[in-house]
Amino acid sequence: HILAAVGLIGLALFPQMMEDSYSGLMAAIILYAVGGGLLEVLVSPIVEACPTERKAAAMSLLHSFYCWGHMGVVILSTAFFYLFGIDQWQVLAVIWAAVPLANALYFFLVPIRTLAEEEEGLSIRRLSGKMVFWILMVLMICAGASEQAVSQWASAFAESGLHVSKSVGDLAGPCAFAFFMGVSRVVSAKYSDRISLERIMLGSGGLCVVSYLLIALSPWPVLSLAGCALCGFAVGALWPSTFSLAMKKIPGGGTAMFALFALAGDIGCAGGPLVVGRISGVFGDDLRIGILAALVFPVILTVGVLASGRSKGGARNKTVSSGC
Repeated sequence: HILAAVGLIGLALFPQMMEDSYSGLMAAIILYAVGGGLLEVLVSPIVEACPTERKAAAMSLLHSFYCWGHMGVVILSTAFFYLFGIDQWQVLAVIWAAVPLANALYFFLVPIRTLAEEEEGLSIRRLSGKMVFWILMVLMICAGASEQAVSQWASAFAESGLHVSKSVGDLAGPCAFAFFMGVSRVVSAKYSDRISLERIMLGSGGLCVVSYLLIALSPWPVLSLAGCALCGFAVGALWPSTFSLAMKKIPGGGTAMFALFALAGDIGCAGGPLVVGRISGVFGDDLRIGILAALVFPVILTVGVLASGRSKGGARNKTVSSGC
């Protein structure tokens, strides 16, 4: 939390303090990225360690708050820029730093249980020897890529397709995407005890494929934008469900497992938008073609879910040969 707060404050201060403004900006970004990354790695095992019966529901509900936070940032930042002008962005960065600072103080009062009280989690070496671990790593990469390939380009897609301002594009694109993603995670939490994780993920993967095709092939921009919102609903369950599936397939995976899966997800979050941007650039900045190319991610994810269903977790899980 402190690293995230320092990074956000640094966005306003570091470029002014350093001779090279860009280096100052990058230093701030690295700080809050490290802070946010650590939070992502640590919060999931903390929730998993809570004495609740419906672990998958708790995990899905936890990740829904990422969506509500995303919406809050988009809406409140848009309102701030509308009232005070975008040239006051440094002030906004400092204001947002209050959130991680408040959380840092609040966490001093929160009792935290460890994930495994009597035994340590699996080492990275033992995790890497499990075939199902690598399947789940691929699922995390594809979950992150499927989500961000659309989310990161939703605003630009809305602006170019509907010919609206950036403010309207942010609300119609990323904000709608985040809203339906949050709804998906709440719905997934509600029905997690009635529908298996594999079925939830297969349904989400299939719906994601449909939404990608709708975005890329619809002749009407409004319908393509509706496809972006549908994509938000489709991908919502993928990330938390993969975490829950990992806890089911690899019991006792520990914090190292969550860290590696978060890393894989972040690789996907970076790779998905990159693929869309590069392919779109080759075809005259046509985002539809870029989105169509990124269809490979939900397709691979769906195949991976089927493969994970054939892999047994725990001690009976097959291992891959290792040089160690």
